[in-house]
Amino acid sequence: MPPNTTASTGQQPGKSGRKKGRRARLIVLVLALALIAGVTGGAYWSISTVRASFPQTKGSISLDGLSGPVDVKRDDYGIPQIYASSDEDLFMAQGYVQAQDRFYEMDVRRHMTSGRLSEMFGKSQVENDEFLRTLGWDRIAQEEYDKTLSASTKKYLQAYAKGVNAYLDGKDNKDISLEYAALGFANDYKPAKWTPVDSVAWLKAMAWDLRGNMQDEIDRALMTSRLGPKEIADLYPGYPYSRNKTIVQSGQYDEITKTFEQGGSASTAGSSTGGSTSGSTGTASSSAANGLQSQLAGLQDVLDGLPTAVGVNGNGIGSNSWVVAGKHTITGKPLLANDPHLSASLPSVWYQMGLHCRAVSSKCQYDVSGYTFAGMPGVIIGHNQNISWGMTNSGVDVTDLYLEKLSGDGYLYDAKTVPFKTREETIKVAGGESKKIVVRETNNGPLLSDRSSELVKVGKKASVNTAAPDRGDGYGISLRWTALDPGTSMDAVFAMNKAADWNDFRAAATLFDVPSQNLVYADTKGHIGYTLPGKIPTRASGYDGSVPAPGWDSKSRWTGYIDDDELPYEYDPSRGYIVTANQAVVDKTKYPYTLTTDWGYGSRSQRITDLIQSKIDDGGKISTDDMRQMQLDNSSEIAKLLVPKLLKIDIDDKKVRDAEDVREAQELLEGWDYTQDADSAAAAYFNSVWRNILKLAFGNKLPKELRVKGQCLLVDPVNTTGPADQTDKVRECGERDADQAQPDGGDRWFEVVRSLMDDEDSDWWTTPSSGNRPGATNRDDLFMRAMVDARWELTAKLGKDIDTWSWGRLHRLFLKNQTLGTEGPGFLQYALNRGPWKLSGGEATVNATGWNAAGGYGVVWVPSMRMVVNLGDLDKSKWINLTGASGHAYNAHYTDQTDKWADGELLDWSFSDGAVDESTEDTLVLRP
Repeated sequence: MPPNTTASTGQQPGKSGRKKGRRARLIVLVLALALIAGVTGGAYWSISTVRASFPQTKGSISLDGLSGPVDVKRDDYGIPQIYASSDEDLFMAQGYVQAQDRFYEMDVRRHMTSGRLSEMFGKSQVENDEFLRTLGWDRIAQEEYDKTLSASTKKYLQAYAKGVNAYLDGKDNKDISLEYAALGFANDYKPAKWTPVDSVAWLKAMAWDLRGNMQDEIDRALMTSRLGPKEIADLYPGYPYSRNKTIVQSGQYDEITKTFEQGGSASTAGSSTGGSTSGSTGTASSSAANGLQSQLAGLQDVLDGLPTAVGVNGNGIGSNSWVVAGKHTITGKPLLANDPHLSASLPSVWYQMGLHCRAVSSKCQYDVSGYTFAGMPGVIIGHNQNISWGMTNSGVDVTDLYLEKLSGDGYLYDAKTVPFKTREETIKVAGGESKKIVVRETNNGPLLSDRSSELVKVGKKASVNTAAPDRGDGYGISLRWTALDPGTSMDAVFAMNKAADWNDFRAAATLFDVPSQNLVYADTKGHIGYTLPGKIPTRASGYDGSVPAPGWDSKSRWTGYIDDDELPYEYDPSRGYIVTANQAVVDKTKYPYTLTTDWGYGSRSQRITDLIQSKIDDGGKISTDDMRQMQLDNSSEIAKLLVPKLLKIDIDDKKVRDAEDVREAQELLEGWDYTQDADSAAAAYFNSVWRNILKLAFGNKLPKELRVKGQCLLVDPVNTTGPADQTDKVRECGERDADQAQPDGGDRWFEVVRSLMDDEDSDWWTTPSSGNRPGATNRDDLFMRAMVDARWELTAKLGKDIDTWSWGRLHRLFLKNQTLGTEGPGFLQYALNRGPWKLSGGEATVNATGWNAAGGYGVVWVPSMRMVVNLGDLDKSKWINLTGASGHAYNAHYTDQTDKWADGELLDWSFSDGAVDESTEDTLVLRP
């Protein structure tokens, strides 16, 4: 990896400084290429080879298919603003420009969504492809394109694909990216042409990573092998409605509630009431229960190995977005902030861009700017000339797992055997033989369990010829998921991009069926709002989606979907602000439908609410910079609860060896303000104590099937300050017992510990002795043991001198190229990866630089971008990306925003013609 990169001073570099920086990069590149030449035994990559893929950003290029000239204006960070005179030209140019900067990323994404990674990377990806083919994202995307998307959306998708293919035309692999040049050593892969379906399928991948409570559904079912109902309830406490406010707080669902009160219970209308889950397992026999346990344990293994699209396989993902009305802002107009929390990737999942019609008319309808996905036309989050919007994951339950009883002829349903729906898939493998699989589907969905050889052994009960010769009989697991039905989310993107007011926006949101998102809204006329869109299922009484259901019972099936006009929303609430941070959308006692049993628990949302309300209560007005500062809030809610208790613990010399050293660490917490700054020694010690509390209280009590896999970060030792030594690595979760489950430490665990605090003798606070370390029989004993263990853990990691400790030395971000940067040879990882950055923030804080307590302290998800939109003057809006515009290693814009992102800074966001012209550094004209 490159030399250690810590947070910069945040000073804006001048043009001369930037040129010096670029010359320095070229010097580093020359050294890197010399290294590569030696490592590869003489294979030499010249600077011209590396630079061959850099985009042309000046002059002009002729493109077949354009109807008129298009201007591409890039600022000093390489962020493009596109100006065209027709919709088709605008989106064709978007495809061309995104391919210039990010085609390799786009190509990998489409191979993932279609289950064709093996075509690029060989046999190591065959199992992933088998699972992805079973889900069939590309098949559903094709069906959407053929049957459900509007004619205009298809036209835009075609124009976008035409632009991507215009970029590819006549280019060799080395002209596209460094990664292709590297892959060329191993195979003769050549990128295929882009298709409209390649763009649509990406929404399926995004929906998969944001799929809601499927992991909780698996975990709860696996817990039954070792824990009783009360113990499981301890680990899934109810949402704290009295402490952490919901998103929608008044008035907007009263009419719905009255309707149900008059017309009957929610369950009679086809919805679960969200009560006991005891009925969710139906009348399954003990053999079915055993089958469920084994099938889910195997499925867990399969899921852990999957590549991610935008998140950490559905775990721990959250986001912040809030809007403040003009009556509380300095400008007198709304301010809107958003920072989605996604897995750290290089390049960032986001691509900043402006799409402008020179004159907005029926021929050219768009004037919009914001964050896009490379590979998809339109803007996902941002603003146009009239409105702005942000998104956070709603977490509503749109997936259900079903335990199926299988036979040679099919599956059992209402005491009858129903034949499987089957299809054959051929997986092509670079450098190897193709593999054929058979995908089987029940009336609930595809059999995910067919993709695990271990599950087949467990599920097979007889040797019977079946429609799927590679699979046996017994029990299996199928998936019902709204994203496996054709939808209209791609239509929603374009409709939101040109919405002029709240009514337009709400109408556009109804098209956004999956993934279901919390949408916040503000407009230049001063209005603010929130709406929950999505295709959200209703369930029969006794089934709430919290655990897998019996697929053989028709009563367990979905009964319908919540109507759009019955979904929660708010418009101009009297309090003057709306906060969404994955908390409960509505109070369950005031809404007739169960949206999910697994909300986020509201730590971040309530902190944001408190920050806004305290500013209002003090009589102040909120500025753009106030919104930015709120995004950077590092306060730890769990520390506020635990530190007063920890400070009262008597570190007894008779009970604790080297007690003085432990007391020295304990004293770090005295006077600490609970802020997790990168340079804070107290934050480092507290988070280690918290991690050890979780391990001691819960780790040896949970089923071993719940142990977290795939979260271990292979990184350089925490006490290095120079370049990472590729031969000297440590696995951050190496201390974790492979047979012991470990909580991830998210805000559900905050609530678990909070609910147990007053029960000082709870069985959860017991732990056996280990070596010369005593066990614990009550809360304070366990806390003392955690404080001792944390002291010696940090001594090993950071040294005995606590004056040298800091949170940032533990809590570091490594940016890795998501393919060759993780699986490629060492010299390629050195060339493609960047980091580390020492970060502030933490798990379930507003500045959510998340870490997984099961795998160490390294950063695993981040605020993937940050923006603050000023509806009073759009040119005074601010934004930042995690990395940069370019996906090309050694390009000046590869990670040129990361230092500022780490410092919590935002860049100017030009929108008007004059502001864009003033910030333009390079102009490229695309001509017919």
